[in-house]
Amino acid sequence: MAIQIKTLDQLKLMRKAGLVVAGALDLMRSAIAPGVTTLDLDAIAVEHLKKNNATPSFLNYHGYPNVICASVNHEVVHGIPNARPMVVGDVISIDFGAIVDGWHGDAAISVGVEEVDPADKKLMDVCEESMWRGIGAAKVGGHLTDISHAVESYIVSQGKYGILREYGGHGIGTEMHQEPHLLNYGSPGGGPELQVGLALAVEPMITRGTEKMKVLSDEWTVVSSDSSTGAHFEHSFALLSDGKPFVLTAADGGRERLGALGVEISSLLA
Repeated sequence: MAIQIKTLDQLKLMRKAGLVVAGALDLMRSAIAPGVTTLDLDAIAVEHLKKNNATPSFLNYHGYPNVICASVNHEVVHGIPNARPMVVGDVISIDFGAIVDGWHGDAAISVGVEEVDPADKKLMDVCEESMWRGIGAAKVGGHLTDISHAVESYIVSQGKYGILREYGGHGIGTEMHQEPHLLNYGSPGGGPELQVGLALAVEPMITRGTEKMKVLSDEWTVVSSDSSTGAHFEHSFALLSDGKPFVLTAADGGRERLGALGVEISSLLA
């Protein structure tokens, strides 16, 4: 499949979907507490979609049974919501997508349940910052693996973490997963050229231990082979005609976190 390039009007529709995703993730983050279940979080997302006349990206995607993916501790990605109450110290990763007028938004966060192991807190901080470094490395005329290299370089600089090899980011638009596939590691300067109108989901997934994963018998939940805690962050962004990025799934378009890296966001979607 060819890489889908969007017009400004199409990116404005993607921004609407992105804001639905951002709002839902904020609500779920606020609800995380001991005793809450991941099914409770799924219900929050369902209600938010209804209120915003949006539809879920994940539900029935290749048979997936829920609206969110909720992965706890050594579950790194694609965890199915369940009735187990969360406890203090858990690390939960929530991945969520929404569709508005046929256009997708997709983002993920990792959150600690009250006080967590300091090493788990650092794991989440490293994962999140690596995502921002990746987005910040995207330049019109650059190449896809410039993003990959920026993500990996930051993670490696912060300690010994397992970077998932089989999973990565992706193009996004009229489908949730489009070309190109975006690895979270690699040398810069490779892959397709980054163009105006390209939208990508950048999503590092790392663990405190191994990069090796296995899929549970539910055929969805991806866990670390050594049971080490994982973290997962994701934002969808686009490159605009002024040559600047805009984070479609961040409430502020990425202004604060990209600004801290010296990267100015586009004003065309603000």
